[in-house]
Formats: sequence, structure tokens, C-alpha cells
Amino acid sequence: MKTVERILAQKLLKISAIKLQPDNPFTWASGWNSPIYTDNRKTLSYPDLRSFIKIELCRVILEKFGRPDAIAGVATGAIAQGALVADALGLPYAYVRSAPKDHGLENLIEGNLKVGQKVVVIEDLISTGKSSLKAVEALRNAGCEVIGMAAMFTYGFPVATECFAKANVELVTLSNYNAMLEAALSTGYITTADIETLKKWREDPANWAPKH
Repeated sequence: MKTVERILAQKLLKISAIKLQPDNPFTWASGWNSPIYTDNRKTLSYPDLRSFIKIELCRVILEKFGRPDAIAGVATGAIAQGALVADALGLPYAYVRSAPKDHGLENLIEGNLKVGQKVVVIEDLISTGKSSLKAVEALRNAGCEVIGMAAMFTYGFPVATECFAKANVELVTLSNYNAMLEAALSTGYITTADIETLKKWREDPANWAPKH
């Protein structure tokens, strides 16, 4: 029986929310060379997949964290999915900007969360974890108690694991890099020869360079 992590990984690959190009890598905004590119916002255009993700996020939140007082999405990738989850759970919702608005009230958090509320943060993708944890910091500074984070997908970088541990934030994800590799191999998206390349990248993404 396929697990949720395998099922979701396969669905993300099918709609090209995850693209793999070991021989023709992408360049990330950070400047890193990468054989993978992920854009989970594409899931919003597929009603069945969108609902699947919403239902599974609700399930893991209730299983891992119990019922929170509110949901917060991380801008911009998790704004919509966070709202869907909050709506399904019947909870207050807000989202956290990457930087304060440069006009008006200069809000960093959009919405009306209250001091002392227990909040679960929704994220679409975990890479290094730094931007996700900036949102956690903003919520804590506003007086909220962040009881955990639920995300669609993680690359599983060691640096992210360290950052979440240091920030004392429990992270749960629906799918991950290893499950994605298994799904990609089983469907013929990649070959066994590609697996070695993709694993080496994950070990040291900042210094990885493709073979020519």
C-alpha cells in the first residue's frame, strides 16, 4: 500500500509542481545549482489535489498538535492552502509576510490573531527553513504560541533540521525528498543512475555542481 508521502510525491511530479533535471540543473535564487525545482502553488489549479492536500494537512495537524486556536500561512506560497485548512477546521486565519508592508499600517502579520493563541503554521515547501522560521519568530513576537508547523514537502536538508530544533519548532510534512525519489524511480521519471546524482546534491546543495 502506498503511503501518503509517496502518493503526494507522485501527484506533484505528475503536474510538474516538482521538476527533476539531473543533467540540466536549475539555478535557484540563492545561486545554488539544483537538479530539482519545486513550485507547489501549481497544486491550487487542480481541485482534487488541492482538496487532498487540505484534508491531509488537517489530519496531521489534529493528530500531531491537537486542535489549535488559529492557523497562519507563510507568504506567499502557503497563503491559499493555509486559508483552505483554516476554513476546513473552522479556525481563525492570518498570514505572515516575508517583510513588513512598506505603506499603511506596515503589517508583518495580516489578520487578527490574539496574544496567547496556540497557532499552527502552514508552509508549502521547506528548504533551509530560514524563511519559514522567520514567520514563526514574527508570530511569537506578536504574543502567539506556535505549537508546530505543517508543510507539504521538505527537501530534508540537515541545515533545516538543525534550524527547527534550535528554534524549538516541531515540523510535520506530508511528503519529502526520499519519498519523491522513490516515486520518480517507480514511474520511470528518473533512472537508477540519476538517484546517485540526486542524493549527492541533497548532501551538499550549496557546493554541488553537475557533471559534464
